[in-house]
Amino acid sequence: MKLYLVQHGEACSKEVDPRRPLSEQGRADIERLAAFLGKAGVRVERVMHSGKLRAVQTAQILSQTIAPGVEAEESGLLNPNDDPRAFDWQSDAWDRDTLIAGHLPFMAKLVSHLLIEREEPVLVAYRPGTVVCLEREGAGLWEIDWMIRPELLGR
Repeated sequence: MKLYLVQHGEACSKEVDPRRPLSEQGRADIERLAAFLGKAGVRVERVMHSGKLRAVQTAQILSQTIAPGVEAEESGLLNPNDDPRAFDWQSDAWDRDTLIAGHLPFMAKLVSHLLIEREEPVLVAYRPGTVVCLEREGAGLWEIDWMIRPELLGR
């Protein structure tokens, strides 16, 4: 099973729009990421997001390419300062490849928690639009399969 843990794309500042949607650059980055993942053959059967507009938009853009026909689920466990241990009750039951669109510092803490069962140290350097792919065989431990940031895909 694979988990694709995505930090939402670059968002507008609160001063520009208090709802904090994706900026033009953020949207472009996530669209490039979606195209890259689609060409790489990435497909998921489940999509989750925090419900915050920038995460919803990120999940929608990505799911059009890598999860067509899959309805995204809002989770109240993916907010910036949520405790990644709350995911434990769900993660053991996961049996299908899943995309999760969320926020920092939660996403970085979730990666650390899944890999070493601690939030610290932070093991990956997220930037807006980064995706980290974790893989687990059966009930084994999670491992980093790969990671990519939007700037590596060109502008």
